[in-house]
Amino acid sequence: MLGGGGVDGAIHQAAGPDLLEHCKRLPAVNGVRCPVGEARITPAGRLRARWVIHAVGPRYDIDPKPERLLALAYRNSLVLAQENGCESIAFPAISCGAYGYPHAEAAEISLAVCSVAEWRDLQISFFLFSSKMAEIWRQALTRYE
Repeated sequence: MLGGGGVDGAIHQAAGPDLLEHCKRLPAVNGVRCPVGEARITPAGRLRARWVIHAVGPRYDIDPKPERLLALAYRNSLVLAQENGCESIAFPAISCGAYGYPHAEAAEISLAVCSVAEWRDLQISFFLFSSKMAEIWRQALTRYE
C-alpha cells in the first residue's frame, strides 16, 4: 500500500501523491495496514476511478494455506466494491509476481471467487502483465463459460 514495486508501485505512480497520503491514514491492525487476505479502500487520486481497493495476497511458499488467503483477498475486494457502490472492478493477478503464486492455480482461485452469483451486478475485469498470463486466465475461464 505504500507504492513499492510491481502493481502497487505502478498504481501509486499513476495515482500521484494523494494516494499515498490516503494509505498512510488507514489504521493499522497489529502494525499492518492491510493484513494478508484482507482488503482496504481509498480514494484513487489522479486515476480515472473513484476508488483503489488494496488487497494483499499471500506469499506462496511462506504464508500458511495460501489458497484460502488468495481467495479471501479477491472476496474481500469484491465485498468492498459492493459496499461502496462500485459498478466495476479491475484485478491484477494477485500474488503472481514476487510472491510466487503459481499462475494457473491463482487463475483458478480468482475465477472461482469472481464467478459466484453474489457478484453478478459487478463488472469484473482482469488486467494481466503479459500475453502468457492472459492465456492462462483464458484457459481457466473456459471452465466457467
